Parts: sequence; structure tokens; C-alpha cells
Amino acid sequence: MSDKYDVVVIGAGPAGYVAAIKAAQLGLNTACVEQWLDDKGKVRLGGTCLNVGCIPSKALLDSSYKYHEAKAEFEVHGISVSDTAIDVPAMLGRKDKIVDQLTGGIAGLFKHNGVTAISGTGKVLAGAKVEVTDKDGNVQVLEAGNVILAAGSLPVAIPPAPVDDDIIVDSTGALEFQSVPERLGVIGAGVIGLELGSVWGRLGAEVVVLEALDEFLPMMDQQIAKETGKILKKQGLDIRLGARVTATEVKKGKVSVSYSTADGDHSETFDKLIVAVGRRPRSEELFSSDSGITLDERGFIFVNDFCETEAPHVYAIGDVVRGPMLAHKGSEEGMMVAERIHGKAAQMNYDCIPSIIYTHPEVAAVGKTEQQLKAEGVPYKAGTFPFAASGRALASNDSDGMVKLLAHAETDRILGCHVVGPSAADLVQQVVIAMEFGSSAEDLALTVFGHPTLSEAVHEAALAVDGQAIHIANRKKRK
Repeated sequence: MSDKYDVVVIGAGPAGYVAAIKAAQLGLNTACVEQWLDDKGKVRLGGTCLNVGCIPSKALLDSSYKYHEAKAEFEVHGISVSDTAIDVPAMLGRKDKIVDQLTGGIAGLFKHNGVTAISGTGKVLAGAKVEVTDKDGNVQVLEAGNVILAAGSLPVAIPPAPVDDDIIVDSTGALEFQSVPERLGVIGAGVIGLELGSVWGRLGAEVVVLEALDEFLPMMDQQIAKETGKILKKQGLDIRLGARVTATEVKKGKVSVSYSTADGDHSETFDKLIVAVGRRPRSEELFSSDSGITLDERGFIFVNDFCETEAPHVYAIGDVVRGPMLAHKGSEEGMMVAERIHGKAAQMNYDCIPSIIYTHPEVAAVGKTEQQLKAEGVPYKAGTFPFAASGRALASNDSDGMVKLLAHAETDRILGCHVVGPSAADLVQQVVIAMEFGSSAEDLALTVFGHPTLSEAVHEAALAVDGQAIHIANRKKRK
């Protein structure tokens, strides 16, 4: 194995493996260092996303929704299903098979593109050198023309609810329940908490979500957040806002959770408790003190707009740097950095990064919220369209939610799109493309959308921006 490379990437998650493949495609001699091992002691690629994050959670979300449909929604279609049951081990087995297929696929892509996978823990030293320590404690030092840090993130732990990987679990443990808990507690009403709560709630668990903040999904457009909250509560999620957990006690196979709200102290007992209060950058022990790399006050590696650290020829991407912790954001940063190392003037548009919550219905957004535009003093106009008026949504018996489009009041340029509803992730992506090209709401309004499709809701929301929607009554504009 060579110890000299044009590019050494630390971390093989969505940011790291994409950066490594892109660099190799550009003709750069590339290695990728990963500490994750499979049950046979071999390097495991894909990071949190593929192994214990995005992919396995979506597999469980899809399986659990199909069970829910068979149990509760087929009858409206004239389909009778008796003795519906869930085989949890089989569901988990399907999830594991998908994970194995995708992580093995990355190994194949590394081989095809000439990326060298190195098993071990990477650490950046001064002069863009990388120290790699393998599972047996053996150390080697790689000479790197450039280093890309893509070490990812870890679940945030909270003192009142220490994870024991049995009764109290983090997001990883919540993917491995061998049976459906009768009562499930979730600390945190963010993306992870809502998705995992939805999985087990659909399968029959009584789910209580405890959120310390007084506002539901505060980072989202509040009209969409309120609609989402109504839908999830209708589905059975008991979401309690302003509920700060103060202590937990595990006893006789259950956990007692103490929490406080504005009206006093409370206690609940659960069979399982998921701690899903966010993630933190995996930046500790990632570089030596003389490497020239610095951290900000929250533990993120400091970088500029092009993901350059303060150390020459050292870059950082993905969850270890500022911005939303999203796999697709890290992947795009990885491609940008690889191209810049190769000498191209690549850049990234951080204003057009979509975010998604994979509940059902999905929740997705891109760009500014109405609250942000008000706070910034930006003149804007808004158009909304409910899926209850969508022929395709009604035909699918999936008509909860709406599309909301925001445009500049003077230039008509699209500033944001927010959706809660069926296929929200894919619908928002259409607007991401439009925004990337600087489109106006009128551009979307003049575009022909197929009928009947869910996409027509985007078209109608664009028309509604100027009070021109066809399939709903338009609100009169204030003079």
C-alpha cells in the first residue's frame, strides 16, 4: 500500500465517500480512511447515513407504513385484509439487507474508481499528514497533498437520560427493537424523533414525544409546522411541547421519566425511551494541536465558503462544519472540494439546500420561511394550495397537507417552498431546480404540469402567489 496520495479523505459517509470517488474520477490518487468495522472486522463504508441513519430508518418507515396501510387504510379502497400482523425480526432483516447492499455497493465503486480504502482512525498532523491507527493499534503516517475531513457526527447525550442501549437508546438503538414496545417515550420532536416515533407508532406503540421547546419545528415555516403538528397528532403521536426532561430511572425493565412543564412536574413510565435531541460534530481527536485547524464555539471545524480550513491544503465537509447536518449537503460539498483541489472554480449554492422529514405525509422545505422574510424586511407574497383540492391526492386517499410558495413581492423571484403532504420531498426538489436557475413564480405558473399529478399542487401554489389559482378560491389581495 502506498503511503503517498494526492488526496486523503477521513470518513466514508455520504460526504467522504462522494469526495473520494469524485477526486479519483478527476485523476487524483485518493485514499479514504474509515474506522467503522463490520462484524467480520473489515472496513464498513457508508458512515452513519447508510449504516444507522438515513437508509435504515427509511426502510423501517416504509415497512411500517405499509403495515399501517394494510391495517387501517386498505378498506376504503375496497380491499379486505384479515389477521394483519407485523414480523419485526423480518422487518429488521429487510432493513439490514438493504444496508448491506448499499455499503457493499460503495466498496465496489471505490474499486471501480481506484479509491484505496484504509481501515483505521485518521488524525491530521501538521503539514497535511494523516496518522492512521488500525484496530490493533498499529500506526502508519500517510503523506497527503490534500486532506478532506468528513468524520460526520454523533448523537447528543443528555445527563438526565443516559443511554444504556437497552431501555434507554439513541437513534441507533431505536432501529433495533426486537419487538414493538407497548409504550414508547421519545425525547425530542425534531426530524429523528418524529421519524422514529412514527415507525413504532404505526406498528402499535403508544408514543409520547417530549420536546423542551415551546414551539413545534421552530426552524420550519410556521404555517407548515402547525399543519404538520395537527396531522401527526391525528395519527396518534402525543407531542408535548415545553416538556423538559429532568431525570430518568430504569427499574424492572421499564423507565420512569420525570419532566417539567409550565404547569408543574410530571412523570411517565415507558417500556423504551429514545433520546433524539440532535447530533454533534465528531471533531474531537481528529487533528493534532499543531495542525493549524481550529474549531468554532460549538465544536464545528472552522471553514470558509469553499470548505477550506485554516490549515493549508486541509478541507472539511459535511456534519463537521457549519450548516445543516444533511447527507446531500455533505455530498455536494465533497464534490465541490474535489473539483477545487483539481483546479476548478467550483462553488456551492447554500441557499438551495432542501430539508426533509420522512414522516407520512412527508415534510420538505427549501429557501426562506415566511418568518425569516418578515424578520429580514424582505417584501414577499405567498401562495398556498391544499392537497385536499388535488385530484391525484384524493384518488390516492392521501390528501393531508399543502404546498406553500414564497416569492419576492417586486421581482417575483422564488424565495422558498414549503410542503407537508404526499411526496413532499420530490415536489420540493422541483422548486429547488427552479430556484437554482433564478426562476420566478410566474415561470412555474406558465409551466405545463401533467394531469393528474401531485406536482399540480406546486403549479397551483405558484398561480396562487398572484391570486390566479384555478382549483381553489383565491383570496382577495389587500389594496
